[in-house]
Amino acid sequence: MIRILLADDENLIRDAIASLLGLEEDLEVVALAASGPEAVATALKHAPDVAVLDLQMPGLDGVEVAERLAAELPGCGVVIVTSHGRPGYLKRALEAGARGFLPKTVSSRVLADVVRQVHDGGRYVDPELAAEAIAAGESPLTPREADVLELAADGAPVEEIATRAHLAPGTVRNYLSSAAAKLGAANRHEAVHVARRHGWI
Repeated sequence: MIRILLADDENLIRDAIASLLGLEEDLEVVALAASGPEAVATALKHAPDVAVLDLQMPGLDGVEVAERLAAELPGCGVVIVTSHGRPGYLKRALEAGARGFLPKTVSSRVLADVVRQVHDGGRYVDPELAAEAIAAGESPLTPREADVLELAADGAPVEEIATRAHLAPGTVRNYLSSAAAKLGAANRHEAVHVARRHGWI
């Protein structure tokens, strides 16, 4: 039996996926989690063969959970499912050690096959998401520009961003201006939108 941890903060989706995977003769859902921190704790407690993680979860997202599991439970394969299949997320997930990445629009049969493939040491990336990631290319933003742009996403003033990023206000303005220029955006709000659309922040 392939033992599975399933983590998703939406109860209905989590329970439905658990029921569908449970119909497979060789798969057993041994643990459920509703948040990133709960997923890590539950994985360490149950030591599943494969963790199926939602990308967007409270506390820690699926990529952050994948990083923790790679360090603390390296024998556990990670599959990330998402309704936000942006290229930057795919790249981050693979860098974090995830071996499967697919949209929530796939059938339960495809998900079950991906779980088996990852358990056997293979990889699976949804072909459409892979093509989009290749087309989008690398993020033009430096890590610091991406950090500052992310802090600006909720409309925080420059002074607040500067405090949170431990930078001078002038430096924050420079990073925001540079990020907007690289993304071909008229202002930081448009830059946030462009960067989010590509999954770069």
